[in-house]
This record gives sequence, C-alpha cells and structure tokens, in this order.
Amino acid sequence: MTTDIEEPALTIDELAAKAGVTVRTVRFYGSRGLLPPPVIGPRRVGRYGPEHLARLALIEELQRQGMTLAAIERYLGRLPADLSVRDLAIQRAVVASWAPDTVERMSREELERCAGRALDEEDLRRLAALDVVERDGEDFRVDTGLLRLGLELLDVPLAHETILAARAALTGHARAAAQDLSRLLRDAVAERDTRDVRSLSAHMHPLVVQALLTSFQRSLREELREWLDVGE
Repeated sequence: MTTDIEEPALTIDELAAKAGVTVRTVRFYGSRGLLPPPVIGPRRVGRYGPEHLARLALIEELQRQGMTLAAIERYLGRLPADLSVRDLAIQRAVVASWAPDTVERMSREELERCAGRALDEEDLRRLAALDVVERDGEDFRVDTGLLRLGLELLDVPLAHETILAARAALTGHARAAAQDLSRLLRDAVAERDTRDVRSLSAHMHPLVVQALLTSFQRSLREELREWLDVGE
C-alpha cells in the first residue's frame, strides 16, 4: 500500500477551514486517536497534510451514516495505519454507498465548490461516463458518495477508455458477487419473519461491503506483486 509523499503544509486553522469543522473538533479527534499527530515544523508549529483532510472527510461520512463516536473509533481502528489518501477516499465511497440515496442536484458553481477545483468540459464528460454526474438542464445531478473518487480518477495517468473498461469489469464481477451472496442469505433466512430479515440485511450490508473491499484489495496487491516480479 502506498503512502502519500506530499509534505504536510496546513496549519490546524487551515485544515479545519478546508474540512469545514472547528479547530476544537480537529484537536478532539486527535486526542481520541482518530487523526494521526501533525508533523512538527519550525517554531514548533504542527503541520497537517492530505491524509488528515481525507480522514476528516471519512469521519464526517461515518457520522452522516449515524455512527456513534465509539463505532467510528472501532471502524478506523480496523483500518491499516498506512492508508494513502486514495485508499481513504475509497473507504469514504464505500461508506457513502450504505446510504439509500446520495444524489444531489447542483449548479455548476456548486459542483465546482464541492469538488474544490474548476472542472472543464472534458472533466465533466469523464465524470458523466463514470456515472458520478448527470446533466439536468443547466444543473447537474451529482452522486456525492462517488464524487471524491471520481475526481481522483480524473488525475490517474490512464486512458479514459481503460478506466471505463476497468469500471465495466468491476461492475460485472460485483453484480455476480452480489447475486451469489443474495442467494446465500435468502436461503439462510427463508423461514424468518420479514422484520428480522430487514434488520439482518441492514446489519449485514456494511459488513459485506467491507469484506468485499478488503478481499479485493488483497487480491489486487497479490496480482500486482506477481506482475511486477515477472517484469523484473
């Protein structure tokens, strides 16, 4: 798993402003171990980087899903300590997928403000192809749960067609896995009350998604390691 090489450059005030939280909140999360400590620079000033911002975004998403602070601590405690900014963005996208609907209507100005960057027509075309945004008259329907990940993909040095082909492959395998798991769960709870089934489904959803993500990440690392070993 790669780590981010960008040097921490934000003061605690700048980090809080970018994340849309208070300085007190940042300090509180740090005291609970939800954020790694800052890098101490000249004059003993703590500096924060992209990882801190990504972790704050993940914590915000977990809170939006109704998780308590104790549950968030347990969730983050199970994650590898060296997750990159991109890995944290993927985790946030997974968490956002638990929500039944994360689509919001935005103007182009609101979309760019949410994205934190200007978006040209090619960027919008690529985001639309990834089903992250959809034009709705002069506005856009935006899947806010996938927006951050879609923005990350804009900067990946791969051809647009390659990214779309990878998305199609992932979607196909994910659909097949979901169908297999659905059949297993359906058979396991066939005799239970409908309310029990719905309760079980609500509890199983995040667990299954997390298990699929972890399994995929491990498998991908193994495939890449074998590929690189052969190349060497």
